[in-house]
Amino acid sequence: MTLPPILAALRKHKAGVVLIALQIALTLAIVCNAVFIIGQRIERVNRPTGLDESDLFLVTQQWVGAPAEDTPGAVDMLDAMQQEDLVALRALPDVASVTPTNSVPLLESSWNGAIASKPGDTRIGGKGITRTTYYFGDQDMLATLGVRLLAGRGFNAGDVQHQGFRDQREPDIVILTKALADKLHPDGAVGKRVYLNGGTKPVTVVGVIERLQVPYAGGGDEVAWNSTLIPTRLNTNFSRYLVRARPGRLAAAMHAAAPALYKVNPMRVLDDDSVDAFADIRAQAYRADRGMAVLMGVVCLILLCVTAAGIVGLTSFWVGQRHRQIGVRRALGARKADILRYFQVENLLIAGSGVLIGVALAVGLNQWLMSHYEMTRLPLPYLLTGVLAMLAIGQGAVFVPARRASNVPPVVATRA
Repeated sequence: MTLPPILAALRKHKAGVVLIALQIALTLAIVCNAVFIIGQRIERVNRPTGLDESDLFLVTQQWVGAPAEDTPGAVDMLDAMQQEDLVALRALPDVASVTPTNSVPLLESSWNGAIASKPGDTRIGGKGITRTTYYFGDQDMLATLGVRLLAGRGFNAGDVQHQGFRDQREPDIVILTKALADKLHPDGAVGKRVYLNGGTKPVTVVGVIERLQVPYAGGGDEVAWNSTLIPTRLNTNFSRYLVRARPGRLAAAMHAAAPALYKVNPMRVLDDDSVDAFADIRAQAYRADRGMAVLMGVVCLILLCVTAAGIVGLTSFWVGQRHRQIGVRRALGARKADILRYFQVENLLIAGSGVLIGVALAVGLNQWLMSHYEMTRLPLPYLLTGVLAMLAIGQGAVFVPARRASNVPPVVATRA
């Protein structure tokens, strides 16, 4: 089979050829970028937090009538109330460990600052300084989080201080994530000094943990693991307690937490919505990402179906118009396979021109997304896969009408 007859036939149907080629191009451009975004969303949803997330839950409560933080003696009184709560929770039979905390990964509530390897450095992005998220806790912090200690030690009871929520006092020691430690002291951070928030007070690094994600789900990988652990109980009129239940006893521990705290002090706001399993926190944090992935997946499926339907419709229309010509070819000795191949090659030429335009559109769309949103460059494998997929869809869509054309009998050539 030679190409000139196919090209001559396509020139007679320029409008249909152009429309299908443009439809294929637009579908390729949109689907490639949409699938790339879906892949990024799925990767982010499945990103590990660094926690042992099983059997973990968070209690958030607020005292009623508690003294204001700025009144004399209020901070010590609030700390005593918090410690009573911790004793009550630790006494529960289904609880393994508890730590007070200001936040947890994916909670979307964070205390952020800057950390540097030199005093007084405030140039974010410069060498030896970077953004970080602060997690506050006590001596049970590492055990409750379930993080892996790579070097140094954890906090002990003697390390733990307490201060008001608005107190800007710097700690004496901290624990860093490996990602953060490597940025500040690539040759080893344990025993080295760091400086918080552009200050000049030296803070000693006593430990390095493998990983701990920041509280906001949307953080890119360059800041997602920049966490700093501080041995301090924060005192204000509300508090959060991160609780690790004994294996398999999560539901029982969650059910017992509120009554235990009410028994200590009934003057507080605490209900079922104040006790959240970490699995629910994760699900809520990534709800938008999952919704975006599903929405884009549906859009991609619709676009592919519409494109395939367009190819089927156009080819069916052409087959109807060419019944007599097909019959003549059959009468002159063309086999069914020749007719089938004719329409397959014809569609391949149209789809090929469409995917060439589509590749350019896909790259252009990706550049636009990069300039306006937090997108990275579209990887070449996505483009290659998209091209092959569109060509395969085109060949699959044209097969049914092409098969019908191949079944046209030679006798059709004798009909008026």
